[in-house]
Amino acid sequence: MTVTVVVGNPKARSRTLQAACLVAEKLSDRPADLVIDLVELGPALLDWSSEEVAATVAEGASSAVVVFASPTYKGCFTGLLKLFLDRVGTGALVDVTAAVPMMLGGDLRHALAPEVFLKPVLVELGASCPTAGLFLLEADYLGSAALDRWVERSRPLVVPWAAPSMRATVR
Repeated sequence: MTVTVVVGNPKARSRTLQAACLVAEKLSDRPADLVIDLVELGPALLDWSSEEVAATVAEGASSAVVVFASPTYKGCFTGLLKLFLDRVGTGALVDVTAAVPMMLGGDLRHALAPEVFLKPVLVELGASCPTAGLFLLEADYLGSAALDRWVERSRPLVVPWAAPSMRATVR
């Protein structure tokens, strides 16, 4: 199972990146195979002829599991993640067996943001989202009991879907 992390934080090596990598590792019992920190693509995300961005999008879209992560900005995901998702064609994520919408924020009042704002975009792009969206508080994501409970509920939903031997049976 190929696991990818896509992070739309405008700060390099952010807490969002750390949290998303932690989620991927807890889901798969190993580090992510590919980590895409979108800030490293910078202005290339605005260049529709960028071969680097096209290759990055294609590589992410070929993964079995992708954790799409963003900090919470104004109650929603970042424009940086939106720029990346705009490069993904409608239906292009149909082969992503499990997309995980994840957001990091400072206030629980935004806890529904991954479910309400990010998940519908991923589904529109063809992804399956077998789990509830994940919201983590930036103050305690490393030792988060909420993360542990989410993984306990979500791992059985993600792993069977992502196992190559199960795909033909489940789909």
